[in-house]
Amino acid sequence: MVEEATFDFTLGDNDEALRKLRRAQEMAPGCFEAWHAMTEVYVSMKDYDHALEAATRAFELRPEDIHINTSLSRIWMHKGDKQMAEHFGAKARTLGWKEELNSEPEEDSGLA
Repeated sequence: MVEEATFDFTLGDNDEALRKLRRAQEMAPGCFEAWHAMTEVYVSMKDYDHALEAATRAFELRPEDIHINTSLSRIWMHKGDKQMAEHFGAKARTLGWKEELNSEPEEDSGLA
């Protein structure tokens, strides 16, 4: 269902995407992907209040997800709260660094 909604969103059918995402949330309220996708649809529509509601729910489900922290930073910046935007932006950067440190080292290309 989330994949179908994402497809609708990419085709510019935000209403259909939101309808499918709401249905997905009714069927599985703990579906992080549905909440995060809804966040991005609302951000694209510049509906930052609804985007914040969806992002907050996604964050409650996965507070250590780099993508939702990045989304929250963007939303707060659009809403004019620089302090909150910086808070979530810093958290996203920290999560990115952790991910980088925990990943397998890349093979040396000899170009460094």
